[in-house]
Parts: sequence; C-alpha cells; structure tokens
Amino acid sequence: MTQDKKTYHHGDLRQSLLQAATDIIREGGVDSLSMRKLADNVGVSRTAPYHHFKDKNELLCAIAEMGFSDHIHAVSELPQQHADLDKRELFELYVLSYIRFADNNPETYDLMFGKEIWKLGKPTESLKTISKRCFQHWLEWIETLQAQKILTDQHPTLRVAQASWATLHGLCRLLNDGIYVNKNDLEEMGRTAAAMLLAQNRVD
Repeated sequence: MTQDKKTYHHGDLRQSLLQAATDIIREGGVDSLSMRKLADNVGVSRTAPYHHFKDKNELLCAIAEMGFSDHIHAVSELPQQHADLDKRELFELYVLSYIRFADNNPETYDLMFGKEIWKLGKPTESLKTISKRCFQHWLEWIETLQAQKILTDQHPTLRVAQASWATLHGLCRLLNDGIYVNKNDLEEMGRTAAAMLLAQNRVD
C-alpha cells in the first residue's frame, strides 16, 4: 500500500525540510541524516528534497545558514530591547546571548563552525556570506567599544575581534563537547568571560 504524500507550497516545503533535518541531527547526529530519511520523515517523495538542495552537503550548509541568521537577528535586537543598559552591560549581554545560543542549539552550532562543512565538506557561497556577516557584526561591536574608550585601541580592531571571538568560541566548544557539564555554571562563566575581555582590553 502506497503512503499518501503531503502537499506543500514551495517555500513551506523548504522550511519543513530544514526543520525536519535539524530534528534528525539533534536526535542522531549528522551521520543519521540522509535525503531519503528526510523525505520519509516529512512525508514527501524521495526526490522532493532535491528540488531545494542538490545534496546532503548543501542541506547542511542551509541549516548552518539558518543558525547564523537566527543568531544575527537575536543579537541585533539587543540594543533596542535593552536601551537602558550602557555599552559595557550590552557587551556582557551579547556574550551571554552567544553562549546561550550555542548551548541551546549545539548541533546547529557544530555545523556553523565545525569541520563537517568547513573542512570536510564544501561551504556554499551563501553560507560564506552570512558567516562573514555574523563576524562583521561582532567586529562592529568591538569597533564601537574602542571608539567610546571602553576597549583600548592599542591593538587593531580586527585582531581584538578575532581574539575575543576565539575566547567565546572556545568556551562554547568546551560546553558542547561535554568538558563543562554543569549547565548551572553557564551564566557565571559567560559573565566572567565578558568581564575578563573588558578588563584585558580596558583603557587605563
């Protein structure tokens, strides 16, 4: 007996495929995801996913893009949502937002920054673009803090942005890899990281 296939509008199916693929990865890891399994889970023909993604690598890249987009949207709204905070407090909130995102979306975070795409796969041009935009947003934060004398301009803005981002990424990797397993320490570690970054780069 043939199973009835669901009918989707073009844009709706793409989003449904992305969400279902994310769920599969969350439950069983990247290796558990296949285009056939994805089609079966969504309830469409096994050729349907190929109308949106030419292969598994392109699908993984699209999931990573979605993660970058969600993260950029979240941090972009912080100044408007917390207009009462000064720039130091906003910096701490940005750091906490970054760490919380990685903690709440470990599988997506791994795709955004891990070797599955960047080293073993082939990142799409759209993924390269949005990942650069994500870092550009962080770079602009550092530039603003330097201009307002909250951070020292003794070092080039790009190097400060790279070094500070590496600190956050390292903390997130330790969390997601299970080195730091006590989630109750997450907020304190985030605030400590923000305080250290501000202290190490403060203007005397």
